Amino acid sequence: MQPPPAAEHAAEAAAEGFNAGEVIIGHVANSPLDHPLIHLPTLFGVDMSVTKHVLMLWLVAATLFVVVTLTVRKYIRQERLVPSGLMTALEIVVEFIRDSIVLPNVGKKWTPSYTPLLLTLFLFILAANAVGLIPIFDVLSLLNHTVIHAPEESFFARVLHGGVTSTGNFNVTAALATITFFAIIVAGVRAHGFVKHWTNMVPHGLPLPVTIMLIPIEIMGMFVRPFALTMRLAANMTGGHIAILAILSFVFIFTQLAGSATVGIGVGLVSMVLATLISGLEIIVVAVQAYVFTLLTAVFIGMAIHAHH
Repeated sequence: MQPPPAAEHAAEAAAEGFNAGEVIIGHVANSPLDHPLIHLPTLFGVDMSVTKHVLMLWLVAATLFVVVTLTVRKYIRQERLVPSGLMTALEIVVEFIRDSIVLPNVGKKWTPSYTPLLLTLFLFILAANAVGLIPIFDVLSLLNHTVIHAPEESFFARVLHGGVTSTGNFNVTAALATITFFAIIVAGVRAHGFVKHWTNMVPHGLPLPVTIMLIPIEIMGMFVRPFALTMRLAANMTGGHIAILAILSFVFIFTQLAGSATVGIGVGLVSMVLATLISGLEIIVVAVQAYVFTLLTAVFIGMAIHAHH
C-alpha cells in the first residue's frame, strides 16, 4: 500500500532532523529579493521591491511620526503647557539628547541646528531596535500554524518569514551611516566654508611631506567612520538575536542526539534561563546602541565644526 504524500513529507522531515542554522537565519535574515512581499520595478539597477526589513522600516517610521505628531499637537493645544503622560517621556528624551549629546559636542551655537537630526536618529534606531524584542510575528506564525493555515504564497504567510529588526540589516545601518557622513560634511562647510572645511582635514603647519602622507589617511578616515557605525549597529543587533536562537536550539539538538524527551526537557530549562538572561541584556543593548550611534554622530559633527581645536 502506497503511503499518502503527507506521510512521505513527514518522514522526510523526520529524517532530515532539526536544522538549527536554517531556523536561525530564517529568523534574522531579510526576505529574499526573488520572493519579496511586494514586487516593484527595478530603478537605476536597484530592485525596489518591498522586503520584510523594508516593511519594518515603514512601520517604525510611520508609527514614530504618528505618535510623536499626535503627542506634540495635543500638548501645544493645552491652555497650560504642562507635559504629562507620553509627552513627559518625550520631553525627557529631547532634553537628554540636546543637553547630554548635542550641546557638549557641537557647541551652543549649533545645538538648535543639529538637535532635530540627532534626535530623529536616536528615536528611529531605538524604536527599530526595540521592535526586534517584541515577538509579534512569532505569535502570528504560531496562530497561522495552529489556527489560520494561510496558503504559503499568501502575503500573510510570506510576511511571517524573516527578521523584524531592520537595524540588523547592514543596508539599513549603511543608509543611516550615510546620513551621518553627509551631515559631517555639511556641518564643516557651514562652519568654515567649502574650501576651509577640506583644508581643515590636515593640521596646519606640518612639513609638506607629512602633509602629503596625511591626506590619504584622512580621506580613508572619512569613510572609516560611517563604516564603523554601520558594522557596530548591525552586528550588535544581529548577534544578540542569533545568540538567543542558538541557545534555544540546544533543546531540539540535544533531544535529537539523545533520542530522549527527558534530556530535551532538562536542556530546555537551562536554555530558557540563559535565553532570559540574554534577553535582559538585549534590552540594555537596544538603548545603548541607539545612544552610541547618536553620540558618535554628534562627536564627528563636532569634530568638523571645531576642527581648529
